[in-house]
Amino acid sequence: MKKKCLFLLIAAAVLMAASSLGAAARPFSATSAAAIEDPDLQNPTDRKTLEDLPTVGSLENLKKLLEEAAPFYAVIGTDEISFDGLARAVEDASQAAAGGKAAPTEPEPPGAWEDFSRTNIQVQGVDEADIVKTDGQYIYQVNRGRIVVARAYPPGEMAICSTLEFDDENFTPREIYVDGKYLVVIGASSKEIPYTREPLIYDNAKIKIYPPPFYYHNTVKTIIYDIRDRKNIKELREVELEGYYASSRKIGSSLYLVANRNIDYYHIMEDAGNPTPSYRDSAAADEFTSIDLEDIRYFPGFTRPNYLLVAGLNLDRPDEHVEVRTFLGAGESVYASGENLYTTVTGYGKSVARIPAYDPSTYIYKFALDNGKINYAAKGKVPGTVLNQFSMDEYDGHFRIATTSGNPWGSGEDTSSNNLFILDGKLNLKGKLEDIAPGERIYSVRFMGKKGYMVTFRTVDPLFVIDLENPEKPRVLGALKIPGYSDYLHPYDENHIIGFGKETMEIVHKDSRGKVISTGVIDLGIKMALFDVSDVQKPMEKFKETIGGRGTTSELLHNHKALLFSKEKNLLAFPVTVMEATDSAGTVPGYGQFSFQGAYVYNLDLKDGFQLKGRITHLTKDDYPKAGHYSFDGRKQVQRILYIKDALYTLSQGIFKACDINTLKEIKSLPIP
Repeated sequence: MKKKCLFLLIAAAVLMAASSLGAAARPFSATSAAAIEDPDLQNPTDRKTLEDLPTVGSLENLKKLLEEAAPFYAVIGTDEISFDGLARAVEDASQAAAGGKAAPTEPEPPGAWEDFSRTNIQVQGVDEADIVKTDGQYIYQVNRGRIVVARAYPPGEMAICSTLEFDDENFTPREIYVDGKYLVVIGASSKEIPYTREPLIYDNAKIKIYPPPFYYHNTVKTIIYDIRDRKNIKELREVELEGYYASSRKIGSSLYLVANRNIDYYHIMEDAGNPTPSYRDSAAADEFTSIDLEDIRYFPGFTRPNYLLVAGLNLDRPDEHVEVRTFLGAGESVYASGENLYTTVTGYGKSVARIPAYDPSTYIYKFALDNGKINYAAKGKVPGTVLNQFSMDEYDGHFRIATTSGNPWGSGEDTSSNNLFILDGKLNLKGKLEDIAPGERIYSVRFMGKKGYMVTFRTVDPLFVIDLENPEKPRVLGALKIPGYSDYLHPYDENHIIGFGKETMEIVHKDSRGKVISTGVIDLGIKMALFDVSDVQKPMEKFKETIGGRGTTSELLHNHKALLFSKEKNLLAFPVTVMEATDSAGTVPGYGQFSFQGAYVYNLDLKDGFQLKGRITHLTKDDYPKAGHYSFDGRKQVQRILYIKDALYTLSQGIFKACDINTLKEIKSLPIP
């Protein structure tokens, strides 16, 4: 029995891992298309509020639901998918034209000015947590298990004014929010839980193995501070959710947290331990409160044996307790507008012999947001898997989502296709566009008002311009095919978009007679491109810039928050690790040797394109490795770039450096002890 359970868990793990790559075993078909019209998912007229969802209710019902979902047993989170402790990283944009009602603006710190950069986010007014924030006077950074606060302006007087350490030795800060009054620190901690399981007995009771007295559940811990006096920062409140951090958003003074908590399947089936998650709000009590099964909802037609926790609170209402909504399910990618939050999770086809069929679909759960309050609003389902949060968008009352179905490495009928679906406010299907770029998969998506842009890739980089004005009939207006691909798309203006990705080279293998036997693609250096989409039927690559050779990389390629862009200042900057090209092995370029780590700073305009303004590094000559080895002091690795008025700041874990924004001449370097 144990071997069978282990087999099921491993099978599910393999399927989950494959789904994270956007792959599916079968192409989009009439069967998967019919799933969109699933009456339970696509006609949720009678499921408008939380109260309309059924509750788990009892331990007996929980066991029944878990039995039904047993083949999918896994922990889902932005941090990891875990099988009883085995984990892998899963995922988690920039300011763009946002549909719907505008979100509240952030309050400004006393005496602050407007001329400073913010975190690069996806939706205007919907803030996203990051490792660095500024309020126009101070810089706040997550730094080696603490928070460093430095007075940043004027740059010549830059100095550390406080350092926040944490009493909880298990707490590791990960991301922060900052506004004129509050510093919000979000991180990971753990909760000690007594072990109630009986000892395991072997060899006719001759051998007894006793479990440890305690085991630990991970928690998402949020600490809220009053920062109006930066030299005397005061803790106001703590909120802690059992589980793994998935994502968060801050809209004005409202903070929303999304977490996933794994279910201890064995203990629940053996009636051992607490089957439900818990949370703690210091505004109410210092102890954790277990969530009753009567307060846990589930989505009929699909269950994932994890708990999804969505929490909300208003920072300006310290006496108002956190609101925690709990569901039997999980959340992978998270998107939020000013009014709604959406989570998605990958589901599969009907299982055979308790092994889930590999026919991925994306389940969508919508929650209405209201000043720190949360209410379930709707659910939907589309074929395929999403890439990340940029695969989703809300505009003019509609939800748009791009997915990849099928197998990008297959051929014939067993190949991939890419799709775009438009759903109404109840997540009913309104319009769809299918079978885009067969044989390829989505590498990046950007929605900009009435148009959408999609990059797919296998051997070349097609950029598709998609008309979304009529939600019932989305259509491809034009496409551009060029070498390379874009991992991230960023708006320049309504007629131009910037792509950040990799240059590529196609490798063709031939036999002795010159017949092509196989082809492949290798990545080269970083590629930036400015696309002109003013002629929607004929998009063009207006300008292009490449950095380094094979092996060159940047955090920007997988994290949009690493980008600094200001069209008004004609400024573009991001951190880069540069590998210079070496001699090729035949026709294939070799991996480069390490030559630089720091910020690349550009001017970008429509006349001259990308103009390298300069490079800023925190490394000295002595820091560079000898003989081309790739190693250096990681504390000096530039992670973020920001500006305050006329000063440009590069930030690593070991140094804050201020330079003149026009000349890039160093003003002051502040070591972080």
